[in-house]
Amino acid sequence: MGTVCRRSRELHPVGRKAMNARFFVTVIVLNWNGKDDLLRCLGSLDPLLSEQLRVLVVDNGSSDGSSAAVRDRFPGVELLALDRNFGYAGGNNAGFRHAMKRRPEYVVFLNNDTVVAPDAVARLTAVLRDDPEAGIAVPEILYMDDPDRIWYAGGVVRLGLGLVRHEGIRKLHGPAYARRKETGYATGCCIAMRSLDFERIGGFDERFGMYAEDVDLSLRVRKAGLTVVCEPAARVWHRVSASYGSGMHPRKILRKSAAMLYLMRKHRAWSGFIFYPFALVAQAAGALLHTLARKPSGRS
Repeated sequence: MGTVCRRSRELHPVGRKAMNARFFVTVIVLNWNGKDDLLRCLGSLDPLLSEQLRVLVVDNGSSDGSSAAVRDRFPGVELLALDRNFGYAGGNNAGFRHAMKRRPEYVVFLNNDTVVAPDAVARLTAVLRDDPEAGIAVPEILYMDDPDRIWYAGGVVRLGLGLVRHEGIRKLHGPAYARRKETGYATGCCIAMRSLDFERIGGFDERFGMYAEDVDLSLRVRKAGLTVVCEPAARVWHRVSASYGSGMHPRKILRKSAAMLYLMRKHRAWSGFIFYPFALVAQAAGALLHTLARKPSGRS
């Protein structure tokens, strides 16, 4: 325990300059051709704007008029319009570099296809403020079309077994998932960190094509002696698989598989290469069975 405390203090020293930061929190919302999702997300964030909380939209070279819509509908939101799609890691890293011109103490990375509870950001930053060993705070995330059903209530990662999965997925929110806890990894759907921690960890690894950047970041945070904390009192609703329409889409499975293979190689989890195909089949089967079970009975 002494080692963890010493390393965590070295990673995020809180000095007078950080405490006096003009913009206490910056929420970075990454967007690529998701105008309708983005406007809904910003609608949930707009009432929170203040001298202590700002919102930065990073537009990854959209062609659907997203940037113009943000300027027109949300003049209090800052916009960083990139000239092409830099992906999840590249876009968020670019947004972070831009945000750090004003040196916020905390940064929250948020998917555009989400809606946040009014107190979610405050609850996440409170975890980081009150617990010096917490390196990442992540909310409970629920399905937008089934708002009491959990999509993420913590994460299990066992790379040696090729296993990365959400806890509580498809379960109804209840007492079993109502307590704050340390968890294996944070989902990139919503990640809150101290800006100095994210900077010193090295940001997101842009070598990931798509997916698993969040798991990799979480593992690096944990190796630095910090923890990943899931705070279920902070709640976010996610329109799941908005990019591909279905969690079973072949292109999504291929992208996730490529990311997992790189993740296991990067963290030298060689046995994971043996077990990952079995984990993939099990997760796909579980998702398919759940989909079939939720289909309405009777003829269409």
